[in-house]
Amino acid sequence: MEGHNTPAGSLIPLLLPPGRLPRGAERKATVEERVDGTGERGRLAAAISNAIVGIHREHFGRGASRARTVMGADYVICFLEDIYTPVERTLIEAGRFESVQETRSAFQDTMRETFSDAVEELTGREVVGFLSQVHVDPDLAVETFILKSNGED
Repeated sequence: MEGHNTPAGSLIPLLLPPGRLPRGAERKATVEERVDGTGERGRLAAAISNAIVGIHREHFGRGASRARTVMGADYVICFLEDIYTPVERTLIEAGRFESVQETRSAFQDTMRETFSDAVEELTGREVVGFLSQVHVDPDLAVETFILKSNGED
């Protein structure tokens, strides 16, 4: 993750204590320096979480009860928990999750530009890809934004 000289997507940084580099690694610009230029990664992640939850709340009538955003050099992933409306929960309990999933997918396709614009505004980076998935047990959604490479890799 941040500051580690490991391949993109590598799990090695997750296994090391914060601030510790793998043996032989050089320090590079951190993810937050590449993403927002200020080094305030936590605030940026919180702002993205709040924006995505706010868009959900505005259009679904409720947002996730918990959201967490993680960022890499060229991606932003939002994890949203407790996402379903009472109507959706009723359908899920009746064995109609596919209907809920289809409606959510149509919503995400429709809102792709709105979600991407929010992430672009906060990160200062162009979103070149958007992926969205919902899950029933546990009750969650994952919103993934692929950012245009800024050529610093």
